[in-house]
Amino acid sequence: MKIQKMTYFCIVKRIRYILFDFDGTLADTFDLSFALYDRIAGEYGCEPLKQEDRQIIAAGRPQDLLRKYNMSAHKLGQITLRIRKEIHDHVPHMKPFEGMKEALTAIKEKGYRLGIITSNARPNVLLFLENNGMDNLFDFVYSGRSLFGKDKVFKRMFAKKNIHPASAIYVGDETRDIEACRKVGIPIVSVTWGMNNREILSSLHPDQMAHTPQEIIRCIENITL
Repeated sequence: MKIQKMTYFCIVKRIRYILFDFDGTLADTFDLSFALYDRIAGEYGCEPLKQEDRQIIAAGRPQDLLRKYNMSAHKLGQITLRIRKEIHDHVPHMKPFEGMKEALTAIKEKGYRLGIITSNARPNVLLFLENNGMDNLFDFVYSGRSLFGKDKVFKRMFAKKNIHPASAIYVGDETRDIEACRKVGIPIVSVTWGMNNREILSSLHPDQMAHTPQEIIRCIENITL
C-alpha cells in the first residue's frame, strides 16, 4: 500500500499594519489641547489647569484623574467633544513631532501599511496630513470615540477594515492605549513624548517603548523578530 506523506505548515500571521494614534503621537497637540481647555473650562464649571495639574495628568490614568478632580465621565466627554470642534481652526498651524515624517517614510518603505486610529475628527486629521505633506503615507484614517473603552474602537476598526489583530502593531502615547491593546491582543509601542510620561507608561509594561520617532523603527523590528 502506498503511503502518502503529508506536509504540515505552520501559518504565522505576518505584521502588515502599523497603526498610529494621532494626538500626542503624530501631532504635537498637547499644549493646544490644554490651552483650549483653559479657555472653555469656566463654561463647564471647571477651573483652568495649573502647571502642576499638567504634571499630574501626565503621570496618571484617566479613571484615576476623574476621581482626583471630581469630574464625571459625561462632563469630560462634553469637554472633549468641544475641544475636538475648536481644534479645527488650529489645524493649519499644527505640526508633527520632529523627525516623525522621516520615521513614517522609513516604515512605509519597508512595505508596511500605515493607519491612524483617533478620537479626533477625521477631517481634522486629513487636513493635518495634507498640510504637512504626509497624506501619501497613510492608507486610512479611522475616527472613533470611547473614553475608557478604546478596545471597542479597535474592534470596530478591525471589523470595518477587515484587519486581523495578529497582523497589526499599535503606536500610542497613553496608558489607555496599553490597556486597550492588551484586551484585543495586539502589541504596542508606547511613545514617551505625548500625554503620559515614561514612568507611568513603563509601569504598565508595553511591548516596546520609543523615546524618539526614529526609535519606533527599532521597536517594530524588535516585535517582528
